[in-house]
Amino acid sequence: MSKNYSIESLNVIADGDKDFMSVVAQTFLEEIPPDLESMEEAISNNNKELTYQFAHKMKPNLEMFGIDVLKDITTIESWTKTLKSISAVEANLENVSSTLKKVFEELKEDFSL
Repeated sequence: MSKNYSIESLNVIADGDKDFMSVVAQTFLEEIPPDLESMEEAISNNNKELTYQFAHKMKPNLEMFGIDVLKDITTIESWTKTLKSISAVEANLENVSSTLKKVFEELKEDFSL
C-alpha cells in the first residue's frame, strides 16, 4: 500500500539516521496537527492573514515529507490575497486535511510513536 508521505525524502534529509528520522517524525506530529487545526479555524472564520501564516508555516514540513498537498497549500495561500469566499478553497482544505490525517496515522505506525 502506498504511503501519503515519502520516506525517501525524509531518509535523504536524515542521511539514513533512523533515530533522527524518528525525532523528525515525532516533531512533525507535535507541530502539524495543531497548525492544521488552527488553519482550518482561520479559514472558517475567514481570517485570511492567519490562514496565510499557518499555510506558509506548514509548507517546508510538507515538502520535507514529500506530502502531495503543496498545490493545495499554495492555492490556499493565494486565496488569502483575494476577495474570494471560503468556498473557493473548501476542496483544497478538505484534501489537505484528509491527506494529513492519513499521514499522521502512517507516521505513528511507521515510527511506533
